[in-house]
Amino acid sequence: MKGLLIRWLTVTCSIALAAYLLDGIHVSGFIAAFFAAAMLGILNAFFRPIALILTLPINILSLGFFTFVINAAMLKMASALISGFDVHGFWTAVFGSLIISTVSFGMNVLISEKGEVNTIELHHRGGNRWE
Repeated sequence: MKGLLIRWLTVTCSIALAAYLLDGIHVSGFIAAFFAAAMLGILNAFFRPIALILTLPINILSLGFFTFVINAAMLKMASALISGFDVHGFWTAVFGSLIISTVSFGMNVLISEKGEVNTIELHHRGGNRWE
């Protein structure tokens, strides 16, 4: 449960960062970003797999780049459902989803299922050898 809450907070921070970096994304406060992250998680859990399957031929032809369009659509849907969270324009949604997914991935790589920070310690054993 702790890991879920920390991941939810990382997506919330990602949304706030995207709103700070892009002019077309507006978040009225932390609570709006918090609920936007929850709605984005729900939409990604239920609708994103269906959208990926339905657009599989286009996604294959575009070498996976159509996934960015699907992510942008999920972000626009979340902004339509949450008051205080607005995304204006298609390209803003694309760049916003790119920022949100990149920052969330980078932060979630370090967090385990239990909510603890994972690190890997490497020790130099001489030459090109690390263990």
